[in-house]
Amino acid sequence: MSSPETEPPAGPDEVLPAVAPQLRALRRRAALTLEAAARTAGLSPAHLSRLETGQRQPSLPVLLSLARIYGTTVSELLGETVAERDAVVRAADMEPTVAGGWTYWQAGASARGMQALRVRVPHGSQGDIVRVHPGEEWLYVLAGRLRLRLGDTTHRLGPGDSAHFDSLTPHRIAAQDADGVELLFVHTLLQSPTATLCLGPLIGDMP
Repeated sequence: MSSPETEPPAGPDEVLPAVAPQLRALRRRAALTLEAAARTAGLSPAHLSRLETGQRQPSLPVLLSLARIYGTTVSELLGETVAERDAVVRAADMEPTVAGGWTYWQAGASARGMQALRVRVPHGSQGDIVRVHPGEEWLYVLAGRLRLRLGDTTHRLGPGDSAHFDSLTPHRIAAQDADGVELLFVHTLLQSPTATLCLGPLIGDMP
C-alpha cells in the first residue's frame, strides 16, 4: 500500500480534470498557504503542489484529509455540483433511527462538513464502547445525567452542561440514571451514518 508521498503519477486515462484546480481554489478559500495545508495534511509542500498542478492524483485518504482541513466535502473537491439543501429541518420530518439501543433524530442537513443529531441514550446501552476517530465532537445535555469518559478522566454532566473535545481522544458515552439521557450532538465526521455513530464492539465496563 503506497503512502501519500509515493502515489503514482496521474496517467492520461486517470486524470480527474476538476481535482487540481479545485484543490488550489479551496485551499485559497480557506486562507491557507501551501506549506500550512501540506503540514496539516501530513504531506510535503512539493507533493501538495504536484496534486494542485495535476502531476499527481490524490488518493481517497488524502482527499478526505484535505476536505476536512478546507472545511468542505470530497464532492466539492472533485468539482461535483451539490444539490441545494434545505437550511431548516422541521420536527415532523425528523424520523428516528434506532441502533444499538440508542435513538437518533437527524437535526441538520446531511452531506455537510458537520452532522447534528438529537440522541437518546438509554441506561445500560452501549456505555462500554470506546471510540477513537478523526474530527471533533460537541454535545449538550438536554435531560438526564451523562457519564462522559475522555481518556482516563470521567466527567458527569447534567442538563445544560456541554462538552467539546477532539474525537482522537478515546471517549465513552453512557447514561448515568435509569431514565436515560437526551443530548444534542454535533460532530465533524464527513462520512458517519447515524446507525454507526458511537457504535462498536463491547470492550469492558465504564468506571
